Amino acid sequence: MATKIKTVWYCTSCGNESAKWMGRCPACGEWNTMVEEPKAPKSSSGGGVAVASRSRAYIETADAQPRRLKEIDLSRDNRFSVGIEELDRVLGGGMVEGSMILIGGEPGIGKSTLSLQIPLCCRNLRTLYVSGEESPKQIKLRADRLGGSDEDCFILSETVLENILDRARELQPALLIVDSIQTIFSEALESSAGSVSQVRECASALLRYAKETGTPVILIGHITKDGTIAGPKVLEHIVDVVLQFEGDTKGSYRILRSIKNRFGSTDELAVFEMTGAGLREVRNPSEILVPMHQDKLSGIAIAAMVDGTRPFLIEIQALVSTAAYGTPQRSATGFDGRRLNMLLAVLEKRAGFKLAAKDVFLNIAGGLRVADPACDLAIVASILSSNFDLYVSPKTCFAAEVGLSGEIRPVSQVERRIAEAEKLGFEEIYISPFNKESSFSARGIRVTPVADIAALCRKLFQ
Repeated sequence: MATKIKTVWYCTSCGNESAKWMGRCPACGEWNTMVEEPKAPKSSSGGGVAVASRSRAYIETADAQPRRLKEIDLSRDNRFSVGIEELDRVLGGGMVEGSMILIGGEPGIGKSTLSLQIPLCCRNLRTLYVSGEESPKQIKLRADRLGGSDEDCFILSETVLENILDRARELQPALLIVDSIQTIFSEALESSAGSVSQVRECASALLRYAKETGTPVILIGHITKDGTIAGPKVLEHIVDVVLQFEGDTKGSYRILRSIKNRFGSTDELAVFEMTGAGLREVRNPSEILVPMHQDKLSGIAIAAMVDGTRPFLIEIQALVSTAAYGTPQRSATGFDGRRLNMLLAVLEKRAGFKLAAKDVFLNIAGGLRVADPACDLAIVASILSSNFDLYVSPKTCFAAEVGLSGEIRPVSQVERRIAEAEKLGFEEIYISPFNKESSFSARGIRVTPVADIAALCRKLFQ
């Protein structure tokens, strides 16, 4: 008689284990996150899961002793540059030895291209590139297209965790890249690759290898249809750095955003352009994100936004037209649709503009997604410009938040926004009157404070 395989229920959000199905996870409180998987086998010594018992002890070493906080030495610099300045800045100044980095993004966004460009750009970096999705010939073709063939970059097409770790210990690379973590599986577990238990245990084993050898590990992760990284949520807790690739795959620009970073700030982001020769660094994104167009076009306004600590200017495009059907359409590309509805309601209630019977379409140029409240004033200006069919001067930009009462509210880091606008040759910037003027009164750009939407209309369309 065949032996019955025992199964357990795992929470995909926190990794909690349960003997039976539950509608709500008792550990994290999330609903409908329990999945059934085969129970991991016990080790011969009876010490629990064979992989987990080893991987969860990665921090325990024979000479580990408690030390006073003031006695810990920080003089040794354990960072190194990866040869890509934008990536170095997002990582906080370079890659830390023994760290684990998770890169997630949509299919075709450029995750594998970026990870392969690291050993090609950083010469003499002994790298082991493990691919569970492509053959070595496919990787070689991509490397040739990227314009380089590094002698210190080794390619391994493997999906078994134990074989990967054995080859890594033999080669002793300075960097290990795994593409992708969802394709790797351990023979000690009976579940299939990509399951909750496999992703969790494989990531834990790779983390133990990174901490024991001091080798940084880069993991490529798939994402789900709602934009989150596939697999258990505990994967993001295990790794040291989580980087998210954003952008429209139909466009050429990509944003690499830091979601979690134990060795630096999460306020930094990098901008790349996808070309035929791979990802190109965009050092000054403002000059590219403000595209050239004909003068005197209505429905266009420039927003001076800040993402993290990096200021840049983007173009807001709006189109207001008479609704052809009974229900007017509200569409936003690259911007929160609910916030667009809120701004339209403010224009209707507080400023008296009748937009309830009109279609409103909003687009952020360049295929980007923005969430900075400082874009509110530029969005309002673009909507009014399209509604009146009057253009806004291309030498004018905006940086302020719009409140529910129609007032213009101040935003943070306004000095950075004004300096960026002045550097790009803008002549005027509209801000809130509640921003302190002492820090930017001597600049060459004209700073115009506006108190409400009515004042904005008088100054723009008088």
